[in-house]
Amino acid sequence: MSGKAAKVLYRLYTLLGTGCLPVVYLLAPLANLVGGRFFHRLNERLARYPLEVSGPPVDAGKRIWLHAASVGEIQVAANIIAELELHGLSQFFLTVMTEQGRLVAEKKFAGRVTCLMAPLDIPCLVRRLIARIRPDIFICVETELWPALLDTVRLAGIGMALVNGRISSRSFCRYRRISGLMQRLLSGFQAIVVIRFDDRERFVALGAPRERVRVGGNCKYSAAPDDRAGMRDRCRKRLNLDPADRVFITGSTRSGEEELLLPVYQRLRLASDKRLVWIVAPRHLQRLGDLQDFFGKNELPVTLFSECAPGRPSTDIILVDCMGELADLYAAGDFNFCGGSLVDKGGHNIMEVVHWGLPVYFGPFMQDFLDAVDMVIPAGAGFQVKNSDELASILIRHLHEKKEYDRACRAAVALGRHQNQALRVQVEAVCRVLNEKG
Repeated sequence: MSGKAAKVLYRLYTLLGTGCLPVVYLLAPLANLVGGRFFHRLNERLARYPLEVSGPPVDAGKRIWLHAASVGEIQVAANIIAELELHGLSQFFLTVMTEQGRLVAEKKFAGRVTCLMAPLDIPCLVRRLIARIRPDIFICVETELWPALLDTVRLAGIGMALVNGRISSRSFCRYRRISGLMQRLLSGFQAIVVIRFDDRERFVALGAPRERVRVGGNCKYSAAPDDRAGMRDRCRKRLNLDPADRVFITGSTRSGEEELLLPVYQRLRLASDKRLVWIVAPRHLQRLGDLQDFFGKNELPVTLFSECAPGRPSTDIILVDCMGELADLYAAGDFNFCGGSLVDKGGHNIMEVVHWGLPVYFGPFMQDFLDAVDMVIPAGAGFQVKNSDELASILIRHLHEKKEYDRACRAAVALGRHQNQALRVQVEAVCRVLNEKG
């Protein structure tokens, strides 16, 4: 795509969005009939933020605006913010794209960060937010490449950095079709830090200046937890588990995986001399009804995670029915499997498990997280299986071979420490942009 064609495409995109805006304004009052909370969030998408949302006084220090898509990217933002706080920065704004992301962010930051819904991708709305918070730098978390958002920030002269960048092979093929527009968007970043070398080559191929793109590793789970044992104890108490209970967690599972994992659970339970609890956390909560039917047909009683509480008995199978809990819940597990990998869905972030100093197990379909696979397997902290039979075999082996299992745990702890370097690289890039912008 030529530069001229990219300009035409961008112009059409912004004209379409701006043209639809009056219709959205007219329909906004109807949203109040659906629910006040929905109306409140729509107001924020229209850049109608509460009066208390504003930039601090000019002498209050640098103002940092981070933008994340949803729950997954919020952990990256949290790590970046924590490290920037060590550099003396304290004024943070975080915009997210989903309601669930907003709720998780508010819970995680507990007032330390102003959390907002991102405006719709229309230039006038983005300008309204910029005027309200007056940021010194815009930090794009991972690959949230919204055209009007990025172009408006660039034209405002705000420093721009992209952290923990990644582009899958599938996304790269889509982006190449609009390569001219991508070049325009990526040129606004003074620093782009990506996870792996393949990501760097893809960003450069799409038009990012090579000298601005650096490989830094994945900082999503760089920050070592303050208290692994404490988190494990809190989670297990919440689930009313006995200290001797063994826990098998299957996280971010996709349709069809529970059928493959049920025989694994049954074999592991037979091999265990202690109670085995299976915690199932589906990637999409819309599947909860189907999963309850599935377990019901197999005559397996299920307790919902939201019903668990200290002192309240639970069944041997717990179904996680809320978002934002899984990353911490892995700390309670003994055998943690990451879903989306026994079926061809690209896998999920296995570093969520390693973060807690625990080995991680996953299937053959991990094409979206090859960087993590390349780290955990050589380190001895991760175990990739071809199918559910192989998964059951390795879990049973680790159940009986305590020395081998403990060695994998130590490898996970060591890998987590090594990952702290990725966070430092990302934050150094952000600070460099801040300093260059004065």
